[in-house]
Amino acid sequence: MPVPRRPEPDASESKAPRSTSTAGSPPDTDRAEPSPSDAPAGSQPPAAPAAPTTPGVPSRGTRPLPDPRPRPHTLGPAAVARADALHPGAWWVWALGLGTAASRTTNPLLLALLMAVAGFVVATHRSDAPWARSYAAFVKLAAAVLVIRLAFAVFLGSPIPGTHVIVTLPEIPLPHWAQGVRVGGRVTAEGLLFALYDGLKLAALLVCVGAANALANPARLLKSLPGALYEAGVAVVVALTFAPHLIADVQRLRAARRLRGRPDRGLRGLLHVGLPVLEGALERSVALAAAMDARGYGRTAQVPAAIRRTTGALTLGGLLGVCAGTYGLLTAAGDTYGLPVLLAGLGAALGGLWLGGRRSPRTRYRPDLWGVRAWLVAGSGVAVAALMIVAASQDPVALRPGVIPLVAPDLPLLPAAAILLGLLPAFAAPAARRTPAPEESS
Repeated sequence: MPVPRRPEPDASESKAPRSTSTAGSPPDTDRAEPSPSDAPAGSQPPAAPAAPTTPGVPSRGTRPLPDPRPRPHTLGPAAVARADALHPGAWWVWALGLGTAASRTTNPLLLALLMAVAGFVVATHRSDAPWARSYAAFVKLAAAVLVIRLAFAVFLGSPIPGTHVIVTLPEIPLPHWAQGVRVGGRVTAEGLLFALYDGLKLAALLVCVGAANALANPARLLKSLPGALYEAGVAVVVALTFAPHLIADVQRLRAARRLRGRPDRGLRGLLHVGLPVLEGALERSVALAAAMDARGYGRTAQVPAAIRRTTGALTLGGLLGVCAGTYGLLTAAGDTYGLPVLLAGLGAALGGLWLGGRRSPRTRYRPDLWGVRAWLVAGSGVAVAALMIVAASQDPVALRPGVIPLVAPDLPLLPAAAILLGLLPAFAAPAARRTPAPEESS
C-alpha cells in the first residue's frame, strides 16, 4: 500500500516572515514589512539597533582611538653604539702623539711607560671586532724587532766602543771592499745596551701603531676623509686591514686543525695553514675589487681644466711650503721664515684638497661627529708629544742616556708625568660595546 506524500509548502509561504502574536490577540497575518520605497520623501530610514558594548572594549568593526600620551623614543643597539662611539681620527691623533713622544727618547724607563699606557688604554676600550684583535700581533712584532736588533748587535758588531767584553765570537775575515763591516768578534755590554735602547724605541713605535689599529674602526675612518683623499684612503685602509684579516684567518684555520686532531705548529702545520690563508686572501681581494668597481671607485666628475690646474698648483706648492717650513724650523738659520712658510704651505695644501674634492662628489651617511670626548682624546696625545719635545730640548741627557760610562738610566719626573697624560682616554672615552657571550643551556 503506497504511503501518501506530504505536500511541499509553497515558495512564497516559506519566504514569508513568521508572524508573532501575544496572548489574547489574533495573529498579525495581514501586516507586511515596510519597504524603503514606501517611506515618505525626505525621511530617513530607521537606524539599525546598536549592538551591546562593554565599557573600555572597542566594538567589533571599529578602529580604536590613538593613545594621546607621547611614546618614549627608543634607540636600537646599533644606533646606541654609533652614538657612543668615538671618532676614529681621535684615536689616531692620540696614537701618533704617543709615537712622536717615543721617537724623542731612548730612555728605556720612559719607553716602557709609553708602552704600558698604550696597552692599558687598549685593554679598557678594545672591542670584539676582527680588526681589534691585531694588537697582540703588533706586540709580538715589536718583540721580534727587539730580538733582531740585539742579534744584529751580537753578530754584526756595534758602532759603540766598549770595554766590558761579554763574549768573543770567532770573526769571519771579509774582503777589503767590505771594510767597516765585521761578522763576529767582541760583544761588549755597551754595544748590547745601545742596541737595546734603539730596539725599544722601534718597539714602542710599533705598539703605538698597533693601538691605533685596535681602537679605530678603519671603515669609519675612511668615511671621515675628504673627497680628494678618498681613493688614497681606500688604498691605505685596505693595507691597514690586511694584517688583522690575515691574523683572523690564521687563528681560524689553526683552531679548525686542532679540532680535527691535526698538528698546527711546526713546518708541516705552517704549510697546511699558509696555503688556505693565501687562497682566502686572493678570494677576498677579488671580492673587494668587484665591490669597489660596483660602487664606482675611481670615477670622477667633470671638472673644468682651470680648476684642475689650480688644484695641482695649490697642492704641490703647499707640500713644498710644508717641507721648506719644517726645514726652517729644524735649522738655526730658519727661525725667521720657518713658521710663516709652514703656515702658508698648510693653507695652500688645504685649499688644494678642498678643490680636489669637487672631482669626486661623495655623500656621507651618518657621519661621525667630533665631540668633546674626541677633543679630549686627541688633545691628550698632542699634549704628550708637545711636552716630550720641550723636555728633549731642555734636558736631552735625561731623555737620551748614554752607555759610556755604563750606568743605569734615571727616570725624569716631568717627561714621566707628561706620558701619564696619555691615560686620559681610559677615563674620557666611552667604553666599547662588546657582544655578550651566549648562555649555555642546562
